Amino acid sequence: MSQKIDDQAEIAKCNTMEDITGPDGLIQKVIKDAVEQILRKEVNEYIVDAKENGNKVTKNGSSSKTIKTAYVALGINGDGYKDILGIWIGENEGAKFWLKVCNELKNRGVSDILIACVDGLKGFPDAIHTVFPETRIQLCIIHQIRNTLKYIAYKDQKAFMRDLKRVYGAESEEIAMRNLEGMMDTWKKYAVVLDNWLDKWEHLSTYFCYGHQIRKLIYTTNTVEGFNRQLRKVTKSKALFPNDEALRKTIYLSTRDIIKKWSMPYRDWDETYGQFVIEFGDRARIA
Repeated sequence: MSQKIDDQAEIAKCNTMEDITGPDGLIQKVIKDAVEQILRKEVNEYIVDAKENGNKVTKNGSSSKTIKTAYVALGINGDGYKDILGIWIGENEGAKFWLKVCNELKNRGVSDILIACVDGLKGFPDAIHTVFPETRIQLCIIHQIRNTLKYIAYKDQKAFMRDLKRVYGAESEEIAMRNLEGMMDTWKKYAVVLDNWLDKWEHLSTYFCYGHQIRKLIYTTNTVEGFNRQLRKVTKSKALFPNDEALRKTIYLSTRDIIKKWSMPYRDWDETYGQFVIEFGDRARIA
């Protein structure tokens, strides 16, 4: 939590409008201080209410705690800069929830999405195509590998992964499919696991269409995972959140601090953007 701001001392430091209205200016400091005071008050009131109603207060809240998940949409614009497009808090997500998310993005000004990288959330690809019909979907390869290894015996994992690498690391989709079919013969005892790759192949294989620069950008959602890890450092340190709004405020403040460090475009963005323009034409120029 931030320390209480000395208003007079802070005002005396302001020499320009930037000192007042800038991203690190007086107004932002006051707002952040006020929000954190509100959060403290809400948490304290919740603890008192829980105790008065006979609920045991634990590190994760009262005995009637509810687990919520925050979903993040991270985008990269035509200049190669990352930004957080939105964060949604929910419990039971389905096609309707994801359709609402996509419609909200469009209503807020996202006119087009060239490639959407997702981690296999049910109903999400269909929702994306409903709102952004030309968007190409890439399922996260890393998530798919993790889910696959859950069902592979430990003694087989090393050899299995050696063969699987020849699939996701292939030079082209044709070679990848040929190697996957070869695994179906070699690893018949894991046929169900490999069938899952075949069932999702349409969206797992999207990245084979592009050059190296775009491939390494879209084959995994690790960029989002890195952002999520930074958020978890903050949310895990809190005793509890009395409601969704308190969680949303905390995530918002943390996000503001994180994205301040995103001051540079992706490495070799000029070359990467050139590939996007060749592949998507005017859609890439608009983006």
